[in-house]
Amino acid sequence: MEKKGITIALIAYLAFTISDAGSKLLDGKINAFEIAFLGGVIAAPAIPLMRKPHESYLNVFGFYDFKIWLIRAVCVALCTFFSVVAFTRLPMTEAMALLFLLPFFVNLIALVFLNEKIPFPKWVALIIGFIGTVIILRPGLRPLGVGHFAALAGAFCTGASWAVFRATNKKKGGLVTKPSRLSLYSASVVGPIVIDGAMTWNSWVTPTPLQWFYLLIYGLFAAWGQILMMIAAEYAEANTIALPQYSQMVWTVIFSYLIFHQPVDGVSFIGIAVIFLSGYLTWRSGRRLVTAPLPRIANQIEKTL
Repeated sequence: MEKKGITIALIAYLAFTISDAGSKLLDGKINAFEIAFLGGVIAAPAIPLMRKPHESYLNVFGFYDFKIWLIRAVCVALCTFFSVVAFTRLPMTEAMALLFLLPFFVNLIALVFLNEKIPFPKWVALIIGFIGTVIILRPGLRPLGVGHFAALAGAFCTGASWAVFRATNKKKGGLVTKPSRLSLYSASVVGPIVIDGAMTWNSWVTPTPLQWFYLLIYGLFAAWGQILMMIAAEYAEANTIALPQYSQMVWTVIFSYLIFHQPVDGVSFIGIAVIFLSGYLTWRSGRRLVTAPLPRIANQIEKTL
């Protein structure tokens, strides 16, 4: 069952990377808010597929806990916008490297705001990942721009969303009550539709047929990735299906070469290798602590998201 979950997760992360490539193909010719809004609209028809036979449609708006649903919807809307900005302004490898700082932000927020203890081995792994990102970006040797800060903001927003779930799902004995798939998925759709859509009122651009094609790639593959991650979570623990996320960097390098003709230099490959090492060490530290009575994230299915 665990192998099946990992396989499904690998396909999901490929779908997420294809979605990111779809947004980059738009080349900034459409406002990032509009792209995020239309991505939500394209993904919305799948909402009924998330509903279980006995489940009320009220859960579309998170009535298991509306406040948490609302925070997730806002975080996803912001993360979606920032990610689009990052991928349209940066080479894919640089944007992805910054978004891979997500585990660092999750644990930093948990430490500062939730007073959680972060094991030393995990800190080592997270710092190694940070070093890998610095190697790829080489600040001081190359200028940092809006795209870099957008990617950082996107990783932080997603980290904040995860930390909120971690804080609000504390139960005795470390057990958590997982929100429904309908609530999780709908928050990631309704948030961009309402919030990002509201920001397009003075910047709307009617897409060309080719741009609509890229938008469909962006929206459909993002939706497909989310659905697959929900399915993968039913077969394997969240920590287990988190490690395959690093396959996104492999696909990112391939797409950079084949689609965007942006070759990756030797120094960046070293940084990528360091990030892979960080991911492996983070995964190992998580497996060693899997039975510890620590609060856990209810459902780690977001793109860093």
